[in-house]
Amino acid sequence: MSVTQSLLLLAGIILASAFFSIAEIALAAARPLKLRQLVDEGNHNAQRVIHVQTAPGHYLTVVQIGMNALAILGGIVGQGFLTPVFTRLLENHLATDQAVAIGFTASFVLTTSLFIVFTDLIPKQVAMAIPERLATLVIGPMQVLNTLFKPLVVFYAWVVSGLIALFNLPRQRDESVTPDDILALTQAGALSGSLAASEQQVIENVFELETRTLPSAMAHRDGILFFLLDDTEEHIRTRIASEPHSHYPVCDGDIDHIVGYVTVKELFQRVLNNQPIAFNDPSLVHKPLVVPDRLTLAEMLRQFRQTGETFALIVNEYSLVVGLITLKDVMSIVMGDLVSPWYEEQIVRRDDHSWLIDGVTAMQDVKRALDIDSTPHEEEYETLAGFLMTMLRRVPKRTDSVTWGGYTFEVVDVDSYRIDQVLVTRAGDGPAAAKLPVDNPVDPRG
Repeated sequence: MSVTQSLLLLAGIILASAFFSIAEIALAAARPLKLRQLVDEGNHNAQRVIHVQTAPGHYLTVVQIGMNALAILGGIVGQGFLTPVFTRLLENHLATDQAVAIGFTASFVLTTSLFIVFTDLIPKQVAMAIPERLATLVIGPMQVLNTLFKPLVVFYAWVVSGLIALFNLPRQRDESVTPDDILALTQAGALSGSLAASEQQVIENVFELETRTLPSAMAHRDGILFFLLDDTEEHIRTRIASEPHSHYPVCDGDIDHIVGYVTVKELFQRVLNNQPIAFNDPSLVHKPLVVPDRLTLAEMLRQFRQTGETFALIVNEYSLVVGLITLKDVMSIVMGDLVSPWYEEQIVRRDDHSWLIDGVTAMQDVKRALDIDSTPHEEEYETLAGFLMTMLRRVPKRTDSVTWGGYTFEVVDVDSYRIDQVLVTRAGDGPAAAKLPVDNPVDPRG
């Protein structure tokens, strides 16, 4: 065989090996979601790839037969014509034995390098970049080869099945998609630019509803505006004009004895129709939805859907009212930074190194704003105030501070044991912290 024929044969072997390498990696890397999209677009080969992925044994057997046979054949061909070429070149300068040894080594290194580069590295990198496209292109020829090598494939499949059963090894990969998988995909989409950062955040917030409990999003007890049964009409009119809300609890004596609630819509209708406003009217006061404070936000959404309500009062294990929540509050958590400007801001960035944060801010929001992965004893608290109490093991007082995750959390305002405001600075940024006069704390809500 001439040198030209040998070179062409070696090139053909390398191309065939590259085909099998692409077929192997493309099948393994092809994403089922992408393949299903191609099926919906009318690509029948994508459906064949999905079918093979569910039971890839015969497919991979053909790949391994082809790759190993071609690698051995390529070594024989390469050594057969390259070793004499190198030997003849070296015989003019070295002894015959040395020329043969070095020529054999050179041909071995060159042949191996050709296979590593052109049948392994390049094909696999390309297949990892566009796996679905290549998988649909090679599936036809691979199924033809599967038919041609069927007797050999069946024999090897029988041997492999026996060994897998003997050693109790897994046969199929788990195709289930977990929330972590979806979040990882959305993060990758945001990094690649195919998904807007705000859209990725909304998706992450939706999954967060399953872990966040009501205290992280509710209006707390001391911020609830309510009416008493015996409030005068003049007082009611003045109150709703100065502090308008969509719902108002109606209580008998104090907030822990709730009778029901009224809506601002019905109150306005009565005002416009010159009708009296009296809470002893059963048609005006509605029975409230009362839920425990251990519910997650996802469970709260289900409660809203089942009852048709958009407002709920939250009680603790002692049946004391601890807060209230509306459907708007839950959706504000989902929408995150996309909510309208009217949404109350609890985290105010003062400069590049410091933040002023309301004590009732959910720790998930604090961690996201500060880019902190985790905090100690996360299961013991919901809010920034709870984090500080857990770390200090007591009720914090003004100027108390905690350092964690590269940040210093300093209490700057306390109101009747309630932590109103916390100044957060990057650890070591003392001058930034000194900018805030503690005698005149800033209201984060403006």
